[in-house]
Amino acid sequence: MSAEQVHRTRHEIEVGAPADVVYGIISDAVAWPLYFPPNVHVQRLESDGRRERLRMWATANDRITSWTSRRELDPEARRIEFRQERSAAPVTSMGGTWIVEPRDAQRSRLALLHDFTVRDDAADDVAWVERATDTNSRAELGSLKELAERWTRLSGHVLSFEDSVRVDGPAEKVYEFLYRVRDWPDLVPHVSRLEVTEDEPGVQTMSMDTRTADGSAHTTTSVRVCFPDAGRIVYKQTSAPALMSAHTGEWRVVADASGVTVTSRHDVILREENIRRVLGENAGVADAHRYVREALGRNSTVTLNLAKAYAEK
Repeated sequence: MSAEQVHRTRHEIEVGAPADVVYGIISDAVAWPLYFPPNVHVQRLESDGRRERLRMWATANDRITSWTSRRELDPEARRIEFRQERSAAPVTSMGGTWIVEPRDAQRSRLALLHDFTVRDDAADDVAWVERATDTNSRAELGSLKELAERWTRLSGHVLSFEDSVRVDGPAEKVYEFLYRVRDWPDLVPHVSRLEVTEDEPGVQTMSMDTRTADGSAHTTTSVRVCFPDAGRIVYKQTSAPALMSAHTGEWRVVADASGVTVTSRHDVILREENIRRVLGENAGVADAHRYVREALGRNSTVTLNLAKAYAEK
């Protein structure tokens, strides 16, 4: 622990769900980008089931930050200890604990504890970290409560799918097309406007206007994390269309002996309360599944085929 003053925070929430359900959500960190608003991407670097090492990207006070953490999981006690081994400025150290306590068979209490230090204990930096920790903790706990309390029917609202195209061209050219997202308004028919910033290499924040086949327009904002050596671009929509409460995805480029496969993956949680407003009074969850699958899959397949044409020129 650093010599600077250690600052501590505690956030708690009552959850109308069994403690094991709550613990299960917080233990599956790789799924957090779909579950928790601040989290953009989580990469599991090491794991033996009890101890794991994670690389994490998240928003903090409208800034994208990244760090590496170690976690120790104790499912019997329903506790998870975490400690950042490499923090993002102005943080010099950060750690804490998730604690799940059963109230009865159907209710539990979740506490999230943090401790942190900042360089020279600068007052402005302490305030910045406290604000980010408070905002993100409240968002995570609120989202977790919502998810846990509808856990028994949540699987019906989660949609995951992939579309793939084979390419007879270099993987580098495919990746280049997908990475150069600022050029998409001139290259991708369903993209009418796109603004992108890349303050840190490989981390892109973008705002995009798209059109669907029925003529409707959507504005979304996203964060993309690019891994050129692995041929991957992962993203999270930080503002999604009305039918989705969460949307994450991935572009994946894989070369083999006979060519290249480029794949688009989508993971979505439907916003149940908006289904009838968007699709009509008689629409249900199955209609929303079909609509989202067709709309996202159609646009992704167009982009995949354009990447194919670009690489095969």
